[in-house]
Amino acid sequence: MTTATQDPEAEQQRPHSHAPLRRAIPGLAVAVTVAAIATLLGKLVPIVGGPVFGILLGALAAAVVPALRADRCTVGYAIASKPVLQLSIVVLGTGLSLQEVVHVGGSSLPVMLGTLVIALGGAWLLGRLLGVRGDTQILIGVGTGICGASAIAATTAVIKAKQAQVAYAIGTIFTFNIAAVLLFPPIGHLLGMSPHSFGLWAGTAINDTSSVVAASFAYGGDAGSHGIVVKLTRTLMLIPIVIALAVLTARRDARRDAAERGEPAEGFRWKALPWRKIIPLFLLGFIAAATLDTVGAIPADWHPALSALGTFLITTALAGIGLSLRLADMRRAGHRPLLLGALLWIAVAASSLGLQAITGTL
Repeated sequence: MTTATQDPEAEQQRPHSHAPLRRAIPGLAVAVTVAAIATLLGKLVPIVGGPVFGILLGALAAAVVPALRADRCTVGYAIASKPVLQLSIVVLGTGLSLQEVVHVGGSSLPVMLGTLVIALGGAWLLGRLLGVRGDTQILIGVGTGICGASAIAATTAVIKAKQAQVAYAIGTIFTFNIAAVLLFPPIGHLLGMSPHSFGLWAGTAINDTSSVVAASFAYGGDAGSHGIVVKLTRTLMLIPIVIALAVLTARRDARRDAAERGEPAEGFRWKALPWRKIIPLFLLGFIAAATLDTVGAIPADWHPALSALGTFLITTALAGIGLSLRLADMRRAGHRPLLLGALLWIAVAASSLGLQAITGTL
């Protein structure tokens, strides 16, 4: 009678990818605790927001308390930074009505698409010039072009970026969110913008929703409500971008696997790609949630609670990423990613105003 042998390396990796819930509890409990504190701080300082506090507090806690970096916690951090992150995107979809998208899209779509092209194209070109390549370049471009931390979270779930790259991208986006909240309202008044035009500017040129809310409501009039709808419509751009990144990532992985097996790269075939790698399940969930909200299946009085839940889940996910982060990894990245974020932020803000002038919405 023979017994099966086990691969020690595979056995070590298994708990991290298919860990029983009991092994994940310590790390998840730490991430949830950090997220709860971050949420309270986010309410006190809404210009920063809970998700940003989540990753900052997580990184700080891991640096100050070495016990939080123990192996027994890393399983929970891994679950927080992927499955919980993906669930947060689905829940946030419940606040997006496709009817509002159609209503707002007619006038704002040229500006939204134009600024998205500027952000993604600029990330590719400027990233090459500055030497910022790979996932950091993608995360900063998507975060600037679509919706800040939420877009970075959704993109991370597909391209499997390193935690240091995620933290640097979020830190970069956060820096220019703060600058936008402080600078956009006085600039808007200086330019004599109407509340409607300012809401379109804020909704297309400021990254995170919380910062759009802060800037547009500070401007006054109906800038706040219009800015929010534009921002939510802009969030839909996640769908084609994430699908495209999923296809490219799946193709890259398939080519790498073929090379490891000694097969020629030219032998790669698209039909070899599983559909789940091309269209992530969480993205389908996001679309389904938005559809349910559109047809009225989600009561309006549920929206505040669902929005709070989605924000808390993404805060938990970012806390898990922060707790797994090693600050030395970020220091190695240097100042160039921050410079890339600055140049993209200026380019998107300026192009939004230019496109409004061209389309007669300024």
